[in-house]
Formats: sequence, structure tokens, C-alpha cells
Amino acid sequence: MLAISLELLHGTFRGDPDGTASTGRQTRGEWPPSPARVFAALVAADGTRQECRVTDGTELTWIEQLAPPVIYADAERWEQPLEPRYVVRHEGSASKSAHQEYVGRSGALSRSGVRVTPRDPCVVYAWDVESPGQAIVDALRLRAARVGYLGASDSPVRMAVTTRMPPHVGGKRPFIPDARGDTVINVTRKGHLDVLDRVYDEWRERGAAVSRQQFPALTHGVAYRPPGAAEPIDRGAVVAWLRLGSAVSGRRISTVTALFKEAVLSRHQRIHGEPPPVLHGHGFSTKGYEIARYLALPDVGSRWSRGRIHGLALWMPPGCDALERWKARDAASAISHLVGRGVDVSVAPRDDESPVAADPARWERESRRWATAVPAIHERRRALDLAEVVRWCRHAGLPEPVAFRSARAPLATGALDLAPVEVNRSGRPALPYSHVELLFDRPVAGPVVIGSGRQRGFGLCVPVHG
Repeated sequence: MLAISLELLHGTFRGDPDGTASTGRQTRGEWPPSPARVFAALVAADGTRQECRVTDGTELTWIEQLAPPVIYADAERWEQPLEPRYVVRHEGSASKSAHQEYVGRSGALSRSGVRVTPRDPCVVYAWDVESPGQAIVDALRLRAARVGYLGASDSPVRMAVTTRMPPHVGGKRPFIPDARGDTVINVTRKGHLDVLDRVYDEWRERGAAVSRQQFPALTHGVAYRPPGAAEPIDRGAVVAWLRLGSAVSGRRISTVTALFKEAVLSRHQRIHGEPPPVLHGHGFSTKGYEIARYLALPDVGSRWSRGRIHGLALWMPPGCDALERWKARDAASAISHLVGRGVDVSVAPRDDESPVAADPARWERESRRWATAVPAIHERRRALDLAEVVRWCRHAGLPEPVAFRSARAPLATGALDLAPVEVNRSGRPALPYSHVELLFDRPVAGPVVIGSGRQRGFGLCVPVHG
């Protein structure tokens, strides 16, 4: 693991999380100090590019793209809004309107924001990753030793970097990254360092006219679950979202998901060794188990949707530990190309320029009504009624629907209309398939995938509004 620990030497912290302190509208202090702020302090400690003195900067590129860390920080704190005050303005020449204590100088209004005083002045950021190597750790330690304060200059800190959990963490409960959490904390992502370099270049050219608000790419908020909040039920999670270099016909969905699965298993074997049974589905001795789902993400649900596949997602079932999920994400993110029958397309991790169909928000939002974007394969040869659909949902880890409707033709614009040969696998018994719309009595968060073919992307649903 990697851990960065902070000790607030004055027992307080003052930082401006969103740039509102100077306007006088900041009402709450930033807590805990964001990982993005810690990263910025490490950058400032030894600079980047030709400005580096004791490191070469590769450690910054490595740490900026890590997943959001678990943050061990005291949830109990006292927040003190600071009163506006006038300070001397540093000008090139004397002013006629003098500052009271500084003859010939004018005063400037300063709004300092909010000072936070936690009960425990120690904060730890922990990443569950394999060791990056001694050179990276040593470089981070050199930078940490040069960090004197965090946020404002009246928040002096002592920073340390370790590869094991600091002993003073003890039984302290952490802030945990959780999409359903109610605390938003700013973190880094790939490209954060390049943006900071652009800010620095602009500042050298224009001086104080440059502000953080001019660079919205520096803000990347992630939801965290604070200490003491109820832990959500583990319903599985998507560990990797990918985009395709060019759209693929939805009629190739069986080929695309088969190639995706083959590529994940191959990369896992090459990077981390033998894939676990949850990825390939072999080696289970009991019934009722759930395995990974290899999802193809078509453009469905809008007026101009045509059902072309723009992205991929790898879903891991409940019960997988953090290391297992991390290795699966690592393997999926290493895929650069899919080549097979009728498919030849580049693959890359999803970014801000990806199509809407590859956006996690498209498939993970909450809705009471869901309709299949890809037809669902029936689990049994029998008439489709509510009891049977409830059985499907129970097997998929979903609440019971209160109503449904089904049809052979798509029920959502752009949903895939497939022939039997495009659904059923060669050498396997053919099963009926249908498009289905589900209605739940409360909003359900996605991704929603139902039916017997959900491990290879069939039965994937899109939220329906109205």
C-alpha cells in the first residue's frame, strides 16, 4: 500500500475548496483536506519539468492517476468563520489614502474563509496499490519533506510517506469513496499535472490575474461516505469503463463481448497471473453463484439513437475483495484493441470526450422504469409472466418489479433488434429472448442487467423517464 500522513502542527486547517472565500460566501471549511490539495502541495515542493531540483517528476505522473484514496480523518471538528479584515496592499508607489498602521499605503479587504479545528490533528491518505518501486517512494518522501503548509500559510503541516499504515491510525474510521456518499471531495485524475503546469505558465506571464476558477479541469469531485454513515449493501460494481475508437454495429454484440472477455482474461494472465473463477466462470462447486459481466454499451434511448456500440464496461459481482477488483480493472484498462469476426476497433479508458453511451451516468443513474437496450434471454422455456420476471430480477440481485411488459420488437429507441443467430451461441441450446420493460416501486440504481445472458451483455437495460 501507499500512505501519506499529515500532522496539522497548529491543530487547524484553512483551505478554500471552491474559490468562494474571497467573495465572503464561504460558509463551511474544507474537511478533510482534499487529495487534490495534497497533490498540489507535493507538486509545489519541488516543481515540475526543468524546475525539479531533487526529483525528476515521474512520481507525480504515477500518483496523479491513482484511484481516490481512503482518508482517515476525524469527522468531529469545529468550524470557525473568520471575520473580514483589512490588510496593507503592496503597491509600487505610495498612496494618498493611507493605511492606519502603514503610512503611505492603502488597505485591501481580505476574507480568509473558514478555519477548521479537528479533534485529532492527524490525517492519513491510503491507497491499496502494489508498491510502485523504491525510486518512486523515495522521490515522494523527498517532496513530502519539503512541504511546509497545506492550504493557507497559517496551516503548517508535517508530511510523511510510508508503504504501510501508520500506527496512530488505530481504530479511526475512514472517509470511503462511495458513489452513494454525501460528502464530495476533490481528487486527482490523469492529466491533473498538465493542468497545474498550464496554470503555472499562465501565472508567470500574467501574474495575479490568473485564478483557479479559470481552470475548471482542476476540479474533479468524488463522493465519499463519511465515518459513521451506514454501509451500503454490496450489489457489485463496475470496475472499468472503456470507450471504442469507432462505433461498432449493435448486431456484433455477441462478438464484441466475447472478444472483451477474452482480452480481459489474457491481460490478467499476463499482468497478474491466473484469473480468478469470477472472471471466467469455471471452478465453482455450488449453484447460485454470480460471475463478472462483460457489457457492451450501445447508443439507446434518444431520438437519434441507432444502437451502435460505443463503449464497454466490466462489472464485478458482490463479494469480490478490493484487490480482486483492482486487478480486474487493471487488466481491462490495459486493453488497446479488439480484433475478431467483423470487429477491428481500438479501445481506451473512458475520458471526458467519450460519447454519452460510454458515460457511467447513462447506465448507473436511478430510475423506477427500465427497458432493455439489448434483448434479455429467457432463463426457462415457459410463458413470460410477472412471477418469471421477478425470478430473473432476484437472480440478478435486483428488487422485485411491480409490473412489466414484453415484446419481440425493441421498446426503446435504438434498442437492438437481433436475429436468433445473433443471440444464441453455436453448440448451445437455443432459448427464447424478448425486450422487456420493468417498473419498480422505488428508484433502482443501475446498471440493470437481467436474464440468462447477462454475463455476456444481454439483458442490459437503460433508464426510462416518465
